[in-house]
Amino acid sequence: MAGEPQSDCLFCKIAAGEVPATIVRETATTVAFRDINPQAPTHVLVIPRVHYPDAASLAAAEPAIAADILREAGEVAAQEKVDGHGFRIVFNTGAGAGQTVFHAHAHVLGGRGLNWPPG
Repeated sequence: MAGEPQSDCLFCKIAAGEVPATIVRETATTVAFRDINPQAPTHVLVIPRVHYPDAASLAAAEPAIAADILREAGEVAAQEKVDGHGFRIVFNTGAGAGQTVFHAHAHVLGGRGLNWPPG
C-alpha cells in the first residue's frame, strides 16, 4: 500500500534503523543522511519515513511531507554551513533522470561550485 514501508527498499530500511547510515538529522517525518557516493563536499539525502517511489508521487499523495523534505533540506544546508554560499536541492524522478533508489528523496549538495546546466 502507498506510503507503507517496503521490505525490499534500502531507504525504508535506513529510516527504520535496519541498515546503518551516517544520520545528520531526524524528524518525525524525515531522515537525513550522508550519501555513500558524494558528488560534493556536502552531499546529504533527505528522505521521508513514508514510502513513495519518487518526489512526484509523494507530493501528490502527501504534500505536507514533501514540504517537510524541503524544510529539512534547508536545515541540513544551514547545519552543514553551505547555506550562505549556495547549495542545490535535487529530486531525480525516474531512471532516465538518474534515480537509482525508488524511494522519494532530495539530494542536498554544496561546498563547491555547482555549474548550470547540471549533468
